[in-house]
Amino acid sequence: MPTFSALLKAATPILFATLAMASPAAAEDYPARAEVLSWLMWQMGSTPFLGGGFGHFYAYAPFKQEYPINRYAMEVKRQLDVLDRRLGESEYLGGKDYSIADIATAPWYGALVKGLVYGAGEFLQVQDYKNVIRWADQIFDRPAVKRGRMVNRVTGEPSEQVHERHDASDFELRTADKLEPAD
Repeated sequence: MPTFSALLKAATPILFATLAMASPAAAEDYPARAEVLSWLMWQMGSTPFLGGGFGHFYAYAPFKQEYPINRYAMEVKRQLDVLDRRLGESEYLGGKDYSIADIATAPWYGALVKGLVYGAGEFLQVQDYKNVIRWADQIFDRPAVKRGRMVNRVTGEPSEQVHERHDASDFELRTADKLEPAD
């Protein structure tokens, strides 16, 4: 089990970025800031059950085991329900504004409901989480998110893969479909 120090070290860069990126006005809006930080901490505590638990036993384990798959599926569905209820009352996790809580959570839960990871959508009945789907669509439609999802990608359409990003022009000039094959 990871030590508290190891967990703190994992959370520190995200927390630092959150606080550093906040505008002076946002930094003074303590209730909104607390909401964003609460959802960011929720993501840090919940995602291991999705990726390390459910994802491992459902998609990657060398042999299928019913008990851990069902146990982690139940927990992931509970988490999706928590997200769905929250996103039924606000546009984003932290409230009306897109925040680091959305940035940290969408690659996991957004990708799950969009069918981009584990191939478990039907098993988890992700179609029932309408607010999470709306939120994921909204986030994945953002131009910066589209670009970010291309970087270091090695599967899918070659035109949507930027194996190395060194310049903004790489998204136009260096997608995998435009590169010479390696010898």
